[in-house]
Amino acid sequence: MLSRTADHLFWMSRYTERAENTARMLNVHHETSLLPQSAAVSQYGWLGVLSLSELLPAYTARHGEVTPQGVMRFMVQEEDNPSSILACLKAARENARAVRGALTTEVWETLNQTWLEVSRVARSGTFEADPAAFFEWVKFRSHLSRGVTLGTMLQDEAFHFLRMGTFLERADNTARLLDVKFHAVESEFFGTASEKDLEYDFYHWAAILRSVSAFEIYRKVYRDVIVPERVAELLMLREDMPRALHHCMSEVLNNLRLVGAEPQGDTMRHAGRLRADLRYGHIDEILATGLHAFLTQFLDRVNQLGGHISRDFLVPAG
Repeated sequence: MLSRTADHLFWMSRYTERAENTARMLNVHHETSLLPQSAAVSQYGWLGVLSLSELLPAYTARHGEVTPQGVMRFMVQEEDNPSSILACLKAARENARAVRGALTTEVWETLNQTWLEVSRVARSGTFEADPAAFFEWVKFRSHLSRGVTLGTMLQDEAFHFLRMGTFLERADNTARLLDVKFHAVESEFFGTASEKDLEYDFYHWAAILRSVSAFEIYRKVYRDVIVPERVAELLMLREDMPRALHHCMSEVLNNLRLVGAEPQGDTMRHAGRLRADLRYGHIDEILATGLHAFLTQFLDRVNQLGGHISRDFLVPAG
């Protein structure tokens, strides 16, 4: 396969996954903003949305004061923001168009129709009337895209690059969500907390679990009240949890093998060590040494892995 074709497929799936994760992130903040809380806590939450995507400087330079409505518009409909839902779905569609011959008709039509619909809705601003419904629609279209890919495409190199991009992006976004959320509440909830704080804590973590479709899974696995340590364990170390870091890195490693990555090369070694840290890690040890430090290092290593994949298989950046 040509490296340029692999590059378009890889980034097509990454942008589709990024749009879905942005919708999930905005949805959880929209839900938690409806809980009884002070204006300062609400403001901190919306600042967290921008910090999670490393977009706070870009937002303040363009819009100044951080407001819920401003963040929503910035993260949904501004094409100048490369991480907005509109920009991501446009980039996914453009990458798909560039390799139309490598995709089935169903995959192309799904991505193209998604772009046409989101362009109409986002530019009209009608999503603001019911943000939750819009975010569910974005998630549904991403699910549809993955389902059509699994159901219609030949499982050759093109398919493996699509899967690799999906799970690398998902690992990055799950780690960012965990890092920002734990950093925001650890001072309150890892120490002593009032009954009111604990009640808010339950709804807060329940919303986070729902944002990654893990609420029912948590109940099935732990059969207990929601506690932050187990949320972290579920979303980091469980290989059978589809959005956990461990599962994502296992998928990346498996697809690297299937595209013929050199077993002793830097890319495979880097991916293997990253997966091993999650496979043999223990949540108590991670929390004792510092979750923020672990996730920050993980994000750096995922970024380095993306660079290795680009160097070995894709069009080199720059």
